[in-house]
Formats: sequence, C-alpha cells, structure tokens
Amino acid sequence: MPLEPVSQAFIAELAEQRQPPISEQTPAVARMSGPIFAGMSGRGPDVARVDDLELAGTDGGPFRVRVLVPDGEPEAVIVYFHGGGWVLGDIDLQYDHVGRDLANRTHSTVVLVNYRKAPEHRFPTAVDDSFIGLCWAADHALQFARPGASLVVAGDSAGGNIAAVMCRWARDRGGPHIDAQVLIYPVTDCDVNTPSYLAPENQLMLNRDTMIWFWDHYLPDRDARTDPDASPLRAESLTDLPPALVYVCEFDPLHDEGVAYARALEEAGVPVTLAEAEGQMHIYFQMVNILPGYETGMQLVAEHITAVVADHAHTVPAEVDDHA
Repeated sequence: MPLEPVSQAFIAELAEQRQPPISEQTPAVARMSGPIFAGMSGRGPDVARVDDLELAGTDGGPFRVRVLVPDGEPEAVIVYFHGGGWVLGDIDLQYDHVGRDLANRTHSTVVLVNYRKAPEHRFPTAVDDSFIGLCWAADHALQFARPGASLVVAGDSAGGNIAAVMCRWARDRGGPHIDAQVLIYPVTDCDVNTPSYLAPENQLMLNRDTMIWFWDHYLPDRDARTDPDASPLRAESLTDLPPALVYVCEFDPLHDEGVAYARALEEAGVPVTLAEAEGQMHIYFQMVNILPGYETGMQLVAEHITAVVADHAHTVPAEVDDHA
C-alpha cells in the first residue's frame, strides 16, 4: 500500500522548509529538532510516580535512567531503549511521552535508559551504559513492581539494536533473566546495500545517507561494524534468547534487516512474532500526536506485552522474585 496520507503531507511540509538533510548537519544542529517534535507531541499522560536517577558507566561517566510507575501494582518492568541512531534522542523529550503511554497501557513500570550518545561517546558506550541500566532495573525491580514481575526489554531503531544486544549479553553473562524482547524497526546489521536501503520509496525521514551518517558517528571503523554487539544479525548464535516481537514498517531502509533478524531468531528456535506496519515510514513510533501510525503501533506493542505478561503470571508464582 502507499505511504499513508498524513505521513505524505508531513514529508511534503518538511521539504517546503528546505532544511538541509541530517546527513549534512552536525550532531549539535540535528539535535535541535528534538524539542520541536516534542512540542508537537505534547506532554505525556500522568503516571503515579517518576524517579530520575544517575548511574555510572564502565568508565565512571554518568548517565540517567527514568522510572515511570503507573497506578496500582505493576505487573512487569519494561526497560526501554530509545531510537535516534545512537546520536539523537533523549528521555526528556518525546520518549518521556512514549514511556508514560507504554507504562499506563501495559500497567508496567517503564525504565527509560538515557545511554550516552555518539560522537561524544562512541561504540560501545551505548551498549555498555544500557546493560548497566538493565541490570540496575532487574536488581531494583521489587521497588517498583510486584514480586515475580516479568522483565521485558524494548526499543525502536537504534534502541531496538541495543535491546537485541542486551538479550544476548544477558544470556552470555548469566542474567538478568529477560522474559521478552520487543524490537521496533531495529538496526540489526551494518549492510547499507540491502534492497530496502536502496529502494527510492524508502528515502524519507530516515534514508540511506542518514543511516551512513549515524554509523559514521557511532562506529567510524567500518570493519568493526560487523561486531555482533553493533550488528546483532551477525551473532554466532541466537539460541536461547527471549521470545520476540519484531515490528518492522513498510517504508524503511531497515525493513529487510528487521525481517532477516526475525527469521534468524526463528531458525535458532526462538519464538517470534513478526509484524509489519503497512503504509508507515521509519520514525512513526516516536511521533506521538503527529503521525497516526503511532497510535496503531503503540496499541500493538502494548497488547503484545500485556499478553506476554499475563502468560508469565500464569506460570510464575507471585511470591517468586525472578530478579533477585
């Protein structure tokens, strides 16, 4: 199907503004668009509690996490890694709205990890920070969720890349135990010559040149990009990873690698749900109150997580603490 009409109009409006593409901007200038889109999205819904904390990375440098707790006793802890090509994005802007919405819809505590960004902090800082944030959330789960609550990792785009890496690290490092992974149009490989990368109809908000710009800031050494901690599709083994929702979108340079990762997980024996957002372009999942695909996408993700959590609750006694 064609790109949905609101997205078409949005792209046309951006074109009329004649702003240089991200691939021709500095990271500092590109980051200036964040507050603009956040203002268009508006403030997120209220939650029962918001805690902002500072953690230390492996190098001692600080990064933040935000804990969004809904009313009642949360059934799960969702650790969410935001998108932005490892260069853009922030838990104070649109992703605060996304996190609040996800917390209320799933009746789960959402932990947003504000991993440090490239080029100031290049690979592997983002994944190192994220694993520290994940372990912190698992270790403190009893403070903001019921005993035995499910632990879910989720993320979109570069955040989906990080979430995928977290699952393999948790498997190989002895925990924490992750009950499910939700990967929304994830970056899974460094190959920028797939059919979906080269398709003219996919050169929209995210295009091939912009992804090359992101990779150049995140991991300038092109040979090193095949490291599975940067390109999880290239991992030697994907066995024994958590059940996955892989949610791709139709008009996206990353479409093919998302599908390839879902198939690789399935071939490794991992239960996988592969869904496609028809008529949608990359970035829709963060465009709250801007693109209609956000509502459809958030509802699909929330329903999937709710079902996973309900199934987990039937198999794990409430008094058991999985994350102790």
